[in-house]
Amino acid sequence: MKALFLIMDGLGDLRDNGKPTPLEMAKKPNMDGLAKEGALGQLHALGMGIKPGSDTSQLAIFGYDIMSEYPGRGPLEVLGSGIRPMPGDVCFRANFATADKSLRVTDRRAGRIETKLGKSLERHLQGIEIEGTKIVFRSTVEHRGIIIIRGDRLSGRVSDTDPHQNSGKVNESQALDTSAEAKRTAKILNRFTLEAYKRLNGAPENAERARKGLPPANMVIARGGGEYFEVETFRQRHGLKAACVAGGALYKGLASFMDMDVIDVKGATGDKNSNYANKAKAAVQASKTHDFVFLHVKATDSFGHDGNREGKASIIERVDKEIIPAVKGRFDLIVITGDHSTPCLLKAHSGHPNPFLAYGKLVRQDKARKFDEFEAMEGGIGSINGEDVMQLILNWIDKNRKIGE
Repeated sequence: MKALFLIMDGLGDLRDNGKPTPLEMAKKPNMDGLAKEGALGQLHALGMGIKPGSDTSQLAIFGYDIMSEYPGRGPLEVLGSGIRPMPGDVCFRANFATADKSLRVTDRRAGRIETKLGKSLERHLQGIEIEGTKIVFRSTVEHRGIIIIRGDRLSGRVSDTDPHQNSGKVNESQALDTSAEAKRTAKILNRFTLEAYKRLNGAPENAERARKGLPPANMVIARGGGEYFEVETFRQRHGLKAACVAGGALYKGLASFMDMDVIDVKGATGDKNSNYANKAKAAVQASKTHDFVFLHVKATDSFGHDGNREGKASIIERVDKEIIPAVKGRFDLIVITGDHSTPCLLKAHSGHPNPFLAYGKLVRQDKARKFDEFEAMEGGIGSINGEDVMQLILNWIDKNRKIGE
């Protein structure tokens, strides 16, 4: 039996002065049909009322302990970029930014430079070694990149250099505990920051931008540091061979961290223009060789952050039209939910539960009439936490282990 697990990022929402949620607004006959033939519930990824990030919530949903098995955002972004770190590497998310002579950041994204320019600037940051460590920098998409500090006696317990706002001075990284390793790593990151500023200021690409009146991409700011380590694979933990179909680097990184097979899909951009038909085809194809397919949709979350109900509803409608008909009948189990709620009212993540839909021949049908937050409150699955999800899925595809005689 094969399972499809569809996460619509930031799916859950709230009514606002009588305005329906995007799920209520959306015309989604296919999802509503699954709900009528299946069962609904509410998912609290990290527990009731807890506001999760996408990384922690998805790790918990896939059966990992975020207190001991969460490496931090940096290592996941590195994995998502296509690089597998070595155990002990300290990894960061990074941005090209614009900074003045006093190291005050005037644009955290350097005018949202194009990916091509980021790749060109990358060459100026190669071969940097500090106190016996090697610094690996890679540009990824637009202004984004990753940093790896590789060497001995390092720690991921250091603070960001990213000021997280324009007009803020580049932060000096600090140790977040009293260890010599953390103090050493913070010192190395600060030295790299100054070296990157020196090299990028002298880059011909930035001289050309100055001539055009464009902000120079002359600084690299880091955040989300963490030390990479390996965990038990998804297959070892659950006995399922798994594949991931996603556009965003974080979600590919999460899948790689669990040793899922990450499938690259043409047109899977991780934004509102992502090719859902191609993603559905890839998921169906993966079902021929895998037991479990994780399919991720990002744009619901993006429109939630923008406060755009209509935009969020339009993505739900696209998923309903372009993905659900293609996968129905190809999987023995279809589960649809969100990793966290991103209400348009708040334009941010919240601790509200996500509606949770399960459809399959081993799912006990309830009285649901459609798929939305309020039907889910009455659903037969009830309220569940992230740690419950994989156990339910294993039961619904008859692959759970018997406890006792």
